[in-house]
Amino acid sequence: MTTIHPSAIIEDGATVGEGCEIGPFCIVGAEVVLGDRVVLKSHVVITGDTEIGEDTVVFSFSVLGEIPQDLKFKGEKCRTVIGKRNRFREHVTVNAGTDGGGGVTRIGDDGLFMAGCHIAHDAQVGDRVIVVNSAAVAGHCVLEDDVIIGGLSGIHQFVRIGRGAIIGAVTMVTNDVIPYGLVQASRGELDGLNLVGLKRRGVNRADITALRAAFQMLAQGEGTFSERARRLGEENDSEYVQEIVAFITGESDRHFLTPGG
Repeated sequence: MTTIHPSAIIEDGATVGEGCEIGPFCIVGAEVVLGDRVVLKSHVVITGDTEIGEDTVVFSFSVLGEIPQDLKFKGEKCRTVIGKRNRFREHVTVNAGTDGGGGVTRIGDDGLFMAGCHIAHDAQVGDRVIVVNSAAVAGHCVLEDDVIIGGLSGIHQFVRIGRGAIIGAVTMVTNDVIPYGLVQASRGELDGLNLVGLKRRGVNRADITALRAAFQMLAQGEGTFSERARRLGEENDSEYVQEIVAFITGESDRHFLTPGG
């Protein structure tokens, strides 16, 4: 059974699923769609054309679906789409998209967005992503599945973070990060692989060994970074290595964090 606190405001037109719990002083806008069993703790604002998947929990003072913090935004119709079983802790903000970025800010399933973090307009966030306290993801960024962003970190606009990568705390990331990469230091240096994450996901030893060798080749091989990646793709058939190669060579005009810089 859905429960709505008497002090909550549910605007006409909003869709509230079965079994939702809407706490004190929450505001749910007219175009909002809440899936089944969504929980809004208290003082939560869900606004705009925003869809939230089932079993998601939003903690106090979070604001999801508000207009972007972008001076180019002129009131165009844009959306926020959030998947299932996400957790948004206190004071999280997620902004809607813009025409210039495709019109949709999108978050996948099973994410954890810790207190005070920000997901900006047109960001595309995958499944099982963790964004730690007070980290900020700028507009148009792509965070692939299983990414972890450390606390107080900043991801520059248009940056892509590849699947399974981890960004250490208090890091500014200005260039793309390869899948499974480990980035740390104040200005973001590619410092290895997310070996802990790989082992936790049960990646076999042969693939981890192949990834280690691939990283060394990218770090120390001859030629440019893109040339080394292409040569790596020709010499190694590990699916994990091939994923890194595709990530690099598929966007040859972009800038990547490279080992040691």
